[in-house]
Amino acid sequence: MASETPVPRAARRFPRGTWRLTAALLAVWALVTFGVAYFARALSFEFFGWPFSFWVGSQGALIVYVLIVVVYAGVMNRREAEARELPPDLSAQPERADRGGRISGF
Repeated sequence: MASETPVPRAARRFPRGTWRLTAALLAVWALVTFGVAYFARALSFEFFGWPFSFWVGSQGALIVYVLIVVVYAGVMNRREAEARELPPDLSAQPERADRGGRISGF
């Protein structure tokens, strides 16, 4: 049995942080998309002459969606720049050992 080389901590942090960021931004997206629609009756006060639920649904949600994209792009650009600064042996993922057998891709 071949021993697998351990993955350095710095190389493990990048994908894990990416998943956490994606999950957090998806939660914000779901809250804005479905939360406003669910609580639309509770948001029935006037805002600049229009019902607040209409304003949030038509304009506010779009602003939040653009902010989600801006936050994701900014954070990922910073994280990728940090990953490029790592030494080559820390930024590369180790290759998986061939386990043999008929179905080796799983």
